[in-house]
Amino acid sequence: MSDPFTPEVVEQIARHMNDDHAEDNVVIVRALGGMPSATAARMSGMDSDAIEFAAVVDGIQVPVRIPFAERLTERSQARLEVVRMYREACAALGIDSHPE
Repeated sequence: MSDPFTPEVVEQIARHMNDDHAEDNVVIVRALGGMPSATAARMSGMDSDAIEFAAVVDGIQVPVRIPFAERLTERSQARLEVVRMYREACAALGIDSHPE
């Protein structure tokens, strides 16, 4: 089985997340990454098991790795899983999620 998350694919997903969903990244890191005081977060990587962020916490950049609910085997699953994570994070923080 080939890896659906080649470096090129990860770069495309990260560009989309960082350009179009920067605030969503912070919400996910705060609620699911155990960093409630994060002020910024950029997606820095991912694999079939987790998504990774470079988060700013108390002025210091720290790595945050957040496991997916299940191992991803196809690229199309990435969007669905990140949307799920975002909605779960919003619920945990008691904020409204925007429609995807």
